[in-house]
Order: sequence, then C-alpha cells, then structure tokens
Amino acid sequence: MTKKEKVPGILGGMGPGATIDLMQRILRLTPALDDKDHIRCIIDNNPKVPSRINAIIKGNGEDPVPCLVDMARRLESWGADFLAIPCNTAHSYYDAVSSAVNIPVMNLIDLVVTHVKTHKPDCRKIGVLASTAVLMTGLYENRFHDNGIAVVYPARKFQERLLNIIRDIKTGNTSGEVVNQYVEICGHLHSAGGEPILIACTELSMLGCHLPFDMIDAAEILAREIVAVSKNFHDGI
Repeated sequence: MTKKEKVPGILGGMGPGATIDLMQRILRLTPALDDKDHIRCIIDNNPKVPSRINAIIKGNGEDPVPCLVDMARRLESWGADFLAIPCNTAHSYYDAVSSAVNIPVMNLIDLVVTHVKTHKPDCRKIGVLASTAVLMTGLYENRFHDNGIAVVYPARKFQERLLNIIRDIKTGNTSGEVVNQYVEICGHLHSAGGEPILIACTELSMLGCHLPFDMIDAAEILAREIVAVSKNFHDGI
C-alpha cells in the first residue's frame, strides 16, 4: 500500500527571496511527470519576523520567538505534517519552535552535519560562510566540534564584508559586484584551509555560483530532505 504523501510547512520570509529559492529547489528535485506529482507545501513567507541580526548581533532587537512560534502553530493547524525553517540563523530558536508544536521540525544544522559525516567521512575541517549571528551562537561550530570537525570562518574583515553581502541580497542586489566580492571571500576561506566550504546562509545560496571549490549548500540539503520526507523515500525526521 502506497503511503500518503506528507505536507511540509515552511516557516519562510527570512528572507522572502530565500524562501522562493527553496521552493524552486523543491520543484527541481521532485520527480514529476505532471502537476499532481509535485508536493503540496504550506508556506508562510512572512518577512515580518523580527530581525535575527538585531536580536543576536546587536542585542537590542525584538525577540523573534513569539512570531516564529505563532507561524509554526498556524502551519500545523493548516495541515502541515512537518515543518522546515529555511534560515540557518533562525535555528538559534529551534528548540522553542519545536516544543511549541506536535509535529516534527527539521533541524537544518543536524541535516548538514549528517550530510558531511556521510558523504565526506574523512573531513576534519570545514569552512563556513554564514551570518555573523551564526558565528556568535556557535550553531555549526559546536555541532561539528562534537563530531571531530574543526570550523574555519572568514577573517574578521572578510566576515564583515560577507554580512554586507547578505544585506545586499536581502535588498534584491545580486549584481556582478556582489558576486565578485562573494567569490573573493570564498577564495580567501579556501586559502585559509576551509575546505569543503559550507554555504550556511540561504541568502548566499541564492547567488547560485559555480565555484572551483568543494562547496556544500545547506539550502540544497534542506530541499532534498523535504522532498525525501514528503515522498516517503525514507522513514522521515
């Protein structure tokens, strides 16, 4: 007997372009011959979620948790079978979201670490491109450390430039100049011993650059897992 497809609920809007990018990835990765073969998704593409950067980096912003919890509960009430959060930084609040609902919530950080352990078992060092808030909270650093993998971040001046690039992308600026700066930062991180390089910001994933480095994209890993769980390709979360 064929199992019923599961319906993912997406806590989106962080930023809205990154959520659209995730949906495009899900569409591309879904095996389909017709409309009916694609996955029903329930998306709250809510750009009004309080700034994670203001809350974590500046320390003076509104707490995003009440908004994220409200979104999660609404998605559950609308029929979602599980939830996904296409924002690395927002996983600082993962426990609060997960404990607020009665359905599973994918943990992007865990998915990425498991991917690296499975597909790169000899990896002992990884470069991470992410919002400064991810660095401050140690989201990836702590999890990788527990698995014997050291994390390399861009040097401070490059990290500051990377945060500005993320802000530029949020405004819709993906110009050649933005891409060139991003490529330069990737080259710097590679030279500093960061390989493979993890794209741990869904805004950066939107650039879609093909670089001569060993790159791992957290957004692609999340999209693949959403398809796999929705289609019952494995037992799930």
